[in-house]
Amino acid sequence: MTTAEQADTEEAATEIDHLLAAATAAATPWAQLPPRARADALDGVADALDAAATDLVAAALRETGLPQARLTGEVQRSTVQLRMLADVAREGSHLRVVLDRADPGFVLGPRPELRRWLVPLGPVLVYAASNFPFAFSVAGGDTASALAAGCPVVVKTHPGHPETSRRTAEIVRSALARADAPEGTFAVLTGTSAGVRALRDPRITAAAFTGSVAGGRALFDIAAARPAPIPFYGELGSINPAVVTAEAAQERADRIARGFVGSFTLGAGQFCTKPGVLLVPRGTDLPERVAELAEQVPPARMLTAGIAARYRERTAELAAVPGIQVLVRGQEHEHDSGVPAFTPALFHAGPAESLRVHAGALLEETFGPAAVLAEYGAEDDLPEILAAVDGSLTVTVHTGAAPTGTERASLAPLLDLAAQRSGRIVFNEWPTGVAVTAAQHHGGPYPASTSIAHTSVGTAAIDRFLRPVTYQNAPAALLPAALRDDDPWRLPRTVNAAGESGRWAPARR
Repeated sequence: MTTAEQADTEEAATEIDHLLAAATAAATPWAQLPPRARADALDGVADALDAAATDLVAAALRETGLPQARLTGEVQRSTVQLRMLADVAREGSHLRVVLDRADPGFVLGPRPELRRWLVPLGPVLVYAASNFPFAFSVAGGDTASALAAGCPVVVKTHPGHPETSRRTAEIVRSALARADAPEGTFAVLTGTSAGVRALRDPRITAAAFTGSVAGGRALFDIAAARPAPIPFYGELGSINPAVVTAEAAQERADRIARGFVGSFTLGAGQFCTKPGVLLVPRGTDLPERVAELAEQVPPARMLTAGIAARYRERTAELAAVPGIQVLVRGQEHEHDSGVPAFTPALFHAGPAESLRVHAGALLEETFGPAAVLAEYGAEDDLPEILAAVDGSLTVTVHTGAAPTGTERASLAPLLDLAAQRSGRIVFNEWPTGVAVTAAQHHGGPYPASTSIAHTSVGTAAIDRFLRPVTYQNAPAALLPAALRDDDPWRLPRTVNAAGESGRWAPARR
């Protein structure tokens, strides 16, 4: 290492130390603010982002090449997420306040007074994603849910959109300052080494990541290997298989073909929910229909040169699988940005059994506009074939409009497996497009995510950054505001969930 490089490294380490020290100092005052105050701050961030949307979209358009309409919608999604999580914080039930009064006659023996709630973890490290410069980036869902939970946030920005990230960060910082948030509540850092250094720092209490399996797994291992391991909420890779029943193919083959092509090529195939494998009944013309439509899709620019290089490798690997038929050979095109664009590639694996035999190649996520198609017959055991699929964000099933008893019976074992293998089962639609709602689950068994019980989309995302604490026989004067009898924060609470003398009672305020 040269003297100049060593100086740069030391300067970066000093800057990271400063950011983490500020985040640590902000943790207690930010956590102790009434949830309504944090909610107002998040609303202020959303308002500021909305006001700057035109300039932010222009910056992202230059850096990513994504369509203007997509980017405009993504800014809106980001501000909707912020406001939804602000509403969750303001309402307060996410803190799950439970009070059990002392009961000397409890059926299991004298019961002490117990008061339980959820508290923020502390400073959270968020890794911004490449494919969502707003919704999974500096002010995305991870940042919004951690701030709503009461955790300061340090974002490691993505190199694919540095100017967009810088501008977004300035807006977030200014909005939080206007809301009197403690200094250090929000910050950003850049560079791979900085992201690793921060993750190793004991002041970081949790991390959230959206990206590749290789990168995410390396960071997950670092988080787990720390002297005090921390939660690492990673969304890594997903093949998102889709199955078409014979009834569905007979009813609406053209619609299914159009929907599939639209879904796997959306955003140049750079969505974590892209359906990467389509299983269709043998004897239909769905492969030909899908191929014909895919050939009509124009080239689309990839997000970065690195992603484009990996896409070339994956499509070459798929084409080399024994027995594979290249239905549509995607073409590479030059783009004004210097990052190449590609037309879709479509591969026919032949019989569905090939997916299981060549699972290592065919059932790995391909980040880009490529998909694999296979055909199954009545003799094939679809659950056994899909059992070769690793954990996935989604499984899609296209059924007849009114499933018959025979179709329902044949689908039952497949749906049981889908529930074991994925976090969301989609019927008669496509998995791209993830609704931001309370009921949404965006996660799944590894490698879809590293924390199977949690979601990174929807209001339940806030749960990742909270942990339970119980106070036993605490003097009233020493209780936190949320657990006091006078309830100054006016939070929903459950009183005597265990009932008197061991009889279970309904929750009541």
